[in-house]
Amino acid sequence: MTEQLDEELVARVQQGDKKAFDYLVIKYQHKIVQLVNRYIKDPSEAQDVAQEAFIKAYRALDGFRGDAAFYTWLYRIAINTAKNYLVARSRRNSNYEIDIQDAEKVENAPQLHDLESPDNHLANQQILDVLNDAINGLPEEMRTAIMLREFEGMSYEEIAEAMDCPVGTVRSRIFRAREAIDIKLTPLLTHGDFR
Repeated sequence: MTEQLDEELVARVQQGDKKAFDYLVIKYQHKIVQLVNRYIKDPSEAQDVAQEAFIKAYRALDGFRGDAAFYTWLYRIAINTAKNYLVARSRRNSNYEIDIQDAEKVENAPQLHDLESPDNHLANQQILDVLNDAINGLPEEMRTAIMLREFEGMSYEEIAEAMDCPVGTVRSRIFRAREAIDIKLTPLLTHGDFR
């Protein structure tokens, strides 16, 4: 039923009904922002990138033929937009240096502000840090597959469509991603070996 409603809304947009696209944005904006947030940690930047993904989708909607579900097509655009943003940002920041006198002003160091947090908060944060590092350290295809499965709740078939590969490949990537993550987390969880 969801796909059928999406198809109807897409058809209306293609016929010039801009309000129909607003419904698609409302329906998927939260999921798209969550997806982009997995790539871009700054929430305001993630919002901007998600909005850019919707703009790209709107502009490309005339070419959408329904070979994949709208939802899958939109996710693919969002992932590509986030990746493109990261590439562009890394190029911009490649010559960026922090002045020693500006070190006090660095906002991207929340651990410096949480020195008085309880031990369990610290332990949870360390586990989350290791988990994020493990996910971010995965090869791109494995990272995308595991994120779509675990964080977005997509089926193997939807992931295969989004990544344009066979379902067996998706299963393999997710298995290897989980294995790599387990290797990083197991010592931390079993021995309390917090760094």
